[in-house]
Amino acid sequence: MEKLFKLKESGTNVSTEIVAGLTTFFAMSYIIAVNPGTLSASGMPWGAVFIATIISAVVGTLIMALVANVPYAQAPGMGLNAFFTFTVVKGLGFSWQQTLSMVFICGLINILITVTKVRKWLIKSIPPMMQAAIGGGIGLFIAYVGILDIGLVKFTKSDNGAGAVPGLAIFNNKALLLFLIGLALVMILQVFPFKGALQILNRGAFLWAIIITSLIGIPLGVTTMAKSISIVDAFQQLPQTFLVIFTDKGLPSLFTNPSKLPLILVTILAFSLSDIFDTIGTFVGTGRRAGIFSQEDEYALENGSGFSSKMDKALFADSTATSIGALFGTSNTTTYVESAAGIAAGGRTGLTSLVVAICFALSTLFAPLVSAIPTAATASVLIIVGCMMMSDFADIDWKDLTQAIPAFFAAAFMAFSYSISYGIAAGFISYCIVKVAKKEAKDVHVIVWIVSALFILDFVLQAVVA
Repeated sequence: MEKLFKLKESGTNVSTEIVAGLTTFFAMSYIIAVNPGTLSASGMPWGAVFIATIISAVVGTLIMALVANVPYAQAPGMGLNAFFTFTVVKGLGFSWQQTLSMVFICGLINILITVTKVRKWLIKSIPPMMQAAIGGGIGLFIAYVGILDIGLVKFTKSDNGAGAVPGLAIFNNKALLLFLIGLALVMILQVFPFKGALQILNRGAFLWAIIITSLIGIPLGVTTMAKSISIVDAFQQLPQTFLVIFTDKGLPSLFTNPSKLPLILVTILAFSLSDIFDTIGTFVGTGRRAGIFSQEDEYALENGSGFSSKMDKALFADSTATSIGALFGTSNTTTYVESAAGIAAGGRTGLTSLVVAICFALSTLFAPLVSAIPTAATASVLIIVGCMMMSDFADIDWKDLTQAIPAFFAAAFMAFSYSISYGIAAGFISYCIVKVAKKEAKDVHVIVWIVSALFILDFVLQAVVA
């Protein structure tokens, strides 16, 4: 273990890494049930997507563990799966086979720009204050995910029909009450100064909170195994999606109508931009402060070296996962922001990711149990992790509006547009505006200008084809 993962060098040990891996897994295990539910709405078979979700998570996370040696887990991304189903299939009228083909192409593009070091240039171009804003913004995003997932904030139609009005939920259902119990548990376990052997409760605060909350949910009827499918049935459905992109319904049918080519290119661009910047945002926001990506990565970014650093290898691992997932039958596989939960629990090496990959593989056998973990148990953990990550905002000079405005837009849009990549877009574009207004346009890296222009083009094209 020591030779493979360099635990001492990273200031960690086997037990810490195992707890971190379990914490990350339980924080993101909801995807095992949620992703099939979302993609099946596009017409895809639930069981096939279930297996594809697990396979893509295992393969992607193993690459992250064994090649990059970093504590990040991968799985089909939330938001991207919704874009797949509700925008591309239901909105634009593409079949799920064609949409899966676009995801595969997106993965190939990401591999290309990783090999040609474009991704590293993107990271190098981000100003330090924007890196801090991204880190804090991801914290806000994670907390908001937890708040919305459990329904702590409700949106109701306004009386004049002009939109939805947000408001605090009424605590009259068992799921919300269980969530409050879990929230109190994770706060207590995180800050109470346990002594001796009981310090394991501090180190594994998130994991223990999830487990205890899930167990309390059993008599309340919140933790159930009502929605389950046998593993035999799931594997029998897998041939319906595996390599379907190479059939007549996949890639060949995608380019039969020349009039749809601009729309296809816009859609692939949207997939690619979201995937790229979700990953960059996660790495920058969680890796730098924890010391996972440090001097060797700064050197690699400055000198454009090959695959010599953790950042190089992590970016390559992430870029290959999307195409692998598309081959089996799922939407974009991406680095999970919930990895921050494991990092907060002490995860620093690929051993954390290896544990996550093993858990995903085992979940194939114990799917009914894993999918029974209620949102009430994981939402509280996401909120506290988000709180911890917002400490990055301390590195921003909020009295300087050239820093405060882009930082605010980046963080606010990450949460309220429910997209890390759109938050980065808002931050980049507003950063360019304030720098031009201050006559400091020359200080803006050329990559920031290019990316901002691409995002603006993406928004314009989406508006035109919508």
